[in-house]
Amino acid sequence: MTDPLYPAKPCPGDLVAVLSPSSGLPGVLPLPYELGLSRLQDDFGLKTVQYPTTRKMGSTPEARAADIHAAFANPDIKAVIASIGGDDQMTVLPHLDGNLLRANPKPFFGYSDNTNLLLFLRNLGIVGYHGATVMVELGRPGAMHPLTAESFKAAMFTSGEYELTAPSTYGDISRPWQDPRTFEAEPEMEPADGWFWHNADRIVEGASWGGNLEIISWLLMADRAVLPADTYAGNVLFLETSEEMPRAEEVYRILRSMGERGLLQQFPALLMGRARSWSFENQLGTQEKEQFRREQREAVLRAYQQYAPEAMVVFDVDLGHTDPQLVIPVGGRIRVDGLARRITVTY
Repeated sequence: MTDPLYPAKPCPGDLVAVLSPSSGLPGVLPLPYELGLSRLQDDFGLKTVQYPTTRKMGSTPEARAADIHAAFANPDIKAVIASIGGDDQMTVLPHLDGNLLRANPKPFFGYSDNTNLLLFLRNLGIVGYHGATVMVELGRPGAMHPLTAESFKAAMFTSGEYELTAPSTYGDISRPWQDPRTFEAEPEMEPADGWFWHNADRIVEGASWGGNLEIISWLLMADRAVLPADTYAGNVLFLETSEEMPRAEEVYRILRSMGERGLLQQFPALLMGRARSWSFENQLGTQEKEQFRREQREAVLRAYQQYAPEAMVVFDVDLGHTDPQLVIPVGGRIRVDGLARRITVTY
């Protein structure tokens, strides 16, 4: 992509659509969702409109695609935000009208399963925004994380370069969304080690491509939304893993498959998100969490040593399923300055 289209940005007071292109979880867990909606209005000055499937679990792919079409086609809607992720957005893609979306480009915010729609939009030449769902980042208990709020505000309202900041603390331990007491205090945080740099002896700048690693592996299996490998030559890759916490060996195997497909070799730089290392099903202790993240880094380097040994890799960038979360433009420009240890994105 040589000339990506950055859709026009909204202004405070504008109307934005809140959609559930994946899971209609707002209908089941309303507390973080309502909190996120109120913050969109109170903290960012945006008016929201919801669609038939936004709060409906089990909506058909056709119905969710219809909501996407309606939101993008409505000239009063200035941006589109996902409520949360899910696991079957891939089934929505065949029902999307690329011509309609291309004719009505809008900033779209989402991540995790929303990797599907973000890469679909990127294939249309439209820059999307990886991050900031209503239920998770905007609905964070207690308050939005300042770094998340600052990044989201910059991506939503402004254009131009934005330098990412590494946090001093991070969090990935959740409390039950069903319990109102969860929202009385901010989440538990712990010290962050900063970003880990590998082959950081140069500057790489290019259009970005990537998202959630598990979702990308599904797209590769379905041969959907992923273009021929050489399309991405010179781009910057970014990847992250979810709360399902894939084992290090599985991360390696996915990357190995990408390498065999010729994908890893196209990207002179990779931003690897800080690994989510806690879930309700897998409640690791502090040392176990540290080991989990270390083993994932080792798995990534193992694949890169085989397929792209010269690539620059930055680990534990705060762009995924951990807190805070920095918004990444999908198809937009990223500058990775290994010499100065700086990452700058263009919103």
